Amino acid sequence: MSPATSAVIAAASDLQQGIGPGFAVAFTPDECRVAHMRKITAAHLRLWRVPEPTAENVILAVSELVTNGIQHGHGAVGLKAIYSDGVLRVEVTDGNPSPAQLAKADDDDLSGRGLFLVAVLAHNWGVSDDGHTTWCAFHLSSGRP
Repeated sequence: MSPATSAVIAAASDLQQGIGPGFAVAFTPDECRVAHMRKITAAHLRLWRVPEPTAENVILAVSELVTNGIQHGHGAVGLKAIYSDGVLRVEVTDGNPSPAQLAKADDDDLSGRGLFLVAVLAHNWGVSDDGHTTWCAFHLSSGRP
């Protein structure tokens, strides 16, 4: 990663004490960062031995949430993934106090389906009380990541 990425990767112990593996990245809101965040997430999922079908779903959810953060956020965007108690939680913080909402996209619309995909792929999803963070959770079927 280049210095322009403004990325900070934190060890799981820095994220929260007593939680399993995880990572956190902060970056400038640029469309090229979506691919970078997918790669970072994919590398961690391989390291954690997340089964391929679940890993693909997590990576797609990361792509959609990061894209939303870049397009609708205010300032730097943050991506965090934490594994705890059989659940992988992904959070994207974008500084926008307006909470993300499911939208109804028409058949010929080119966008507007991101949160719908996240809702379908993840076990659960939501928005923080302050509206700044959109999250989703995946249950992992095999052991620890």
